[in-house]
Amino acid sequence: MTRRLDLAMLLLLTFSTGMVDAIGYLGFDKVFTGNMTGNVVILGMGLTGAEGIPVLRPALALVFFMVGAALSGRILGDIGEAWHHQTTVIFGIVAAGCAALSLYVAIVPDPEIGLAGTIFTSALSALMGAQAAAARKMKIADVTTVVVTSTIVGLASDSRLAGGDSVRWVRRLLAVVLILIGALAGAATLLLNQWIGIAIVAVMIAAAAIIGHLGEKKRTRAEAADTVPTNA
Repeated sequence: MTRRLDLAMLLLLTFSTGMVDAIGYLGFDKVFTGNMTGNVVILGMGLTGAEGIPVLRPALALVFFMVGAALSGRILGDIGEAWHHQTTVIFGIVAAGCAALSLYVAIVPDPEIGLAGTIFTSALSALMGAQAAAARKMKIADVTTVVVTSTIVGLASDSRLAGGDSVRWVRRLLAVVLILIGALAGAATLLLNQWIGIAIVAVMIAAAAIIGHLGEKKRTRAEAADTVPTNA
C-alpha cells in the first residue's frame, strides 16, 4: 500500500512538471525547467547560431538543475527506497520555492524579460533538479517526474503488440497522459497570468509532500507495532 501511495504522489509531481515545462517554454523564451533533454537539444541548436534559439537560459537551466539535484542528493543521503523524513523536506523546499517564485513573477514587472526571466528559469530548474533527485531515490519504475521518453519506450516495447506482457502499462500510460495534461494546464494558465500556474504547482507539490509524509508516518507506526513482542 505504501509503494502505491508513493507512486500516486510521483504521478502528481509528473503532472506538475508538465505545467512547469509549458510555462517555462511558452512564457520564458523556450526554456525547459524540468526536462533537461529538451534543453540539451535547444542548446545544441542555439550554439549553431540558429535564429530565435536561446543559449544562455537553457545553459543556466542545465547548470542549476544539476546543482539542485546535487544538493538534494546530499540532503537525502542513503535513505533507501521508502519515503523518508528527508523526502518530505526536499519536496517541502521545492513547494516553498515554487510559492516564492509565483510571488516573484506576480510582483516583478515583465518577469519574462532580461535578467528577471533568467533568474526565474534558473531558480525553477534548481527546484526541479532537487525534486527529480528525490524521486529517483524512491526507485518507482517508469516514473521519474521530469521525463517520459524511457516510459514511452517501455510502454511500446513491452506491449503485447511487440510480443511482451505489457508490464506496468497502467503507470506508464498515466505518466505520459499526466505530463501531457499538465502541459495543457500550464499553457492554459498563461492565458490568465504567469504566476497562477506556478502557484498551482506549489500547491500540488505541497500536497504530495504532506500526503507522502503522512503515509510514511503510518508505515513507521505499523513497522514499530510489528516489532513489539506480544505476551503469551
